[in-house]
Amino acid sequence: MEQTVKAILLGAGQRGAQVYGAYALRHPEEIEFVAVAEPDAARRAEFCRDHGISPENAVEDWRELLSRPCMADCAFVCTQDNQHIAPALAALDAGYHVVLEKPISRSTAELAALCERAHSTGRLVTVCHVLRYTPFFSKVKEILDSGVIGQVQSIQQIENVAYWHQAHSFVRGNWRREDETSPMILQKSCHDMDILLWMAGSHCAKVSSFGSLGHFKPENAPAGAPDYCLDGCPAADSCPYNAEHIYLRDTGVHVPVIRKVVSLDDTDEAVREALRRGPYGRCVYHCDNNVVDHQVVNLEFDNGITASFTMCAFTWEGSRTVKIMGTHGQITGDVEENKIRVVRFADGDTQVYHLDGGLEGHSGGDKGFMEDVVRQMRTGGVYAGGTGVDASVESHRIALAAEESRVTGRTINMKDFA
Repeated sequence: MEQTVKAILLGAGQRGAQVYGAYALRHPEEIEFVAVAEPDAARRAEFCRDHGISPENAVEDWRELLSRPCMADCAFVCTQDNQHIAPALAALDAGYHVVLEKPISRSTAELAALCERAHSTGRLVTVCHVLRYTPFFSKVKEILDSGVIGQVQSIQQIENVAYWHQAHSFVRGNWRREDETSPMILQKSCHDMDILLWMAGSHCAKVSSFGSLGHFKPENAPAGAPDYCLDGCPAADSCPYNAEHIYLRDTGVHVPVIRKVVSLDDTDEAVREALRRGPYGRCVYHCDNNVVDHQVVNLEFDNGITASFTMCAFTWEGSRTVKIMGTHGQITGDVEENKIRVVRFADGDTQVYHLDGGLEGHSGGDKGFMEDVVRQMRTGGVYAGGTGVDASVESHRIALAAEESRVTGRTINMKDFA
């Protein structure tokens, strides 16, 4: 019987507790969390109860946990975006392999420092680029490598953020302000930069980008809209961003996970009370958000492949669509539908693949990622997995270059970007 991987968790929020922690609860023979650092007492207590963690191994500050002798194989760093790099470096120094929630950092100097520390300690840093582990993108890469569509010339990818997700995370939520966290193109779409690098099979040479905060601004508020949705908004019935509509009504929106963000007690009564004066109950036109709600990125790779990427809030679905154009054929697909269509130019031969993404998050990517982490830890890093730290850092540098291009209006040469 293979060993159970031991892990510690730094940050028991939505990803840390409800994704990686939840996987451990479903697969206790694979991975076990033995300690947690989380500043929110209620979330810390819930994680300890669910995972049977003793009180002495539950602390408020990650520094305290990492000052102790190494007690596990790996540390999951799932703190807030602008608090990733310090615990990651400290965990490497303390003897842990690191599983690091994205984004790593918005600082190119810190990105370089993480690479250097990972290499000098000889330990793994596995960034949570879960899209590589979806059945969808795994199959796309397999098809590309088969050569059936010839030499790839251009790639189009769209991230359909979904109207409710934008309102929840990037208008009302933790990622609404670039100055407090990171640019949205980094936080939301470093996944996509990683996938584009993977599919192109080449380093990125040039980046340009355009986008703005177009809609979620005070001037677009309905007449008479109050600061909080539950305070009798005259547009309550027609506004798709009404907090009551998103969190308390059966509208087809997948809300169980995001309700736990609004209130740890996710009963209707508790959620309603949290919305009255909490951040998730605010009118989307009266928040302090400043990240974009739509952005496009153009990329040119060293091997001549070009790519265009669009991130947009104003979609019903929360998914990604892709079209890859080669000299002998094309690939089109939808991640959420787990459907891929391959057409060969010479004879029109068409192959359609219907994939099983399972019930886990990110269209099966969360499950695939955690299975990969377990394999890495069980082999002590001999099995390196799908995404090394150097590739992850490159995806982040592309996202940061895209943001610089958006702000300055310049095309960025990646060789000169620092």
